[in-house]
Amino acid sequence: MMEPAKRNRPPQLQVCIVALPDAAISTLAGIYDVMNGISTMGIATPGAEHPFKIEIVGEKVGPLRLASGVPIDVQHAIDDIAACDILIVPSIMLRHGGWVTGRYPVLVDWIRRMHDGGARLCSACSGVFLLAETGLFDGRDATVHFGYANQFAACYPDVPIHPERVLVISGLREDLISSGASNTWHDMVLYLIAHHVGATVAQEVARMFALQWHQDGLAPYMIFEGRNDHGDAEINNAQEWLATNFSIANPVEEMIKRSKLAERTFKRRFADATGIAPLAYVQRLRIEDAKRRLERTGSAVDEISWRVGYEDAAFFRRLFKRTTGMTPGAYRRRFQIPDFARG
Repeated sequence: MMEPAKRNRPPQLQVCIVALPDAAISTLAGIYDVMNGISTMGIATPGAEHPFKIEIVGEKVGPLRLASGVPIDVQHAIDDIAACDILIVPSIMLRHGGWVTGRYPVLVDWIRRMHDGGARLCSACSGVFLLAETGLFDGRDATVHFGYANQFAACYPDVPIHPERVLVISGLREDLISSGASNTWHDMVLYLIAHHVGATVAQEVARMFALQWHQDGLAPYMIFEGRNDHGDAEINNAQEWLATNFSIANPVEEMIKRSKLAERTFKRRFADATGIAPLAYVQRLRIEDAKRRLERTGSAVDEISWRVGYEDAAFFRRLFKRTTGMTPGAYRRRFQIPDFARG
């Protein structure tokens, strides 16, 4: 007769981490170590079966040189894997030419089969480029590193992308999971542990590895760079002037005067070219300058407000919070360069 403890034990979940030549070693190995940490760090109950069976898989078994040149050992060939519970594509290093579709048809077909068999598809950062090639994310919300958002949108226009979000869980079965910029794979792994093993275990893993949930989102990390590839020379001239004059009083009115265009025409052409209204563009430039001052100086918030163009410090604080999701003080505590790192 089966012992009660064994009868009630949840089934071990098969986790496949996909290794491909474009993968980043840091993300792949990090995911592997943290998910294994339940047992290797002594978090699981002694003698209990590991909740995950984690394997590094690829098109063929053996050493595979990853994007940074560091080799990793592929433990199982995808042709030998008929099904899995969780499939994870780690971060991908995008070269200067960007992502090229159609390079991994065998992997893409296998990923589709795993999903058809019930697997949850997960991506870390730019790994969603490969998952999106399956077509399974079409019409489904996803996130990606904010630095790759425009390129992703060009490659996969049918996938709604939210680069400001840390983690996006979509699909009818909550089976399509994507994490945003860089180390937000921490949030994805902690979510998987919490969902499949329990929140208490996830919290203990976070504590042992000193991981933090990115609860403020990714807006504080995003750097505003106005579009300048639109081909409108008049608006390009205005942008170049604004880059060093955004803090003056009434910069929008000054831009309009310098352009020799009618006000309505200028505002329409500016919004069409950059995707953002002139006043909002000015505000984003001012907030970016304020962020650098908060990171690199000890100046008071009121002084920074004045230097970037706002006499009303209370308005500046509200605008900063609305733009970044954090107060100026909280932003400084998070991002200011520590004394020991200063030259």
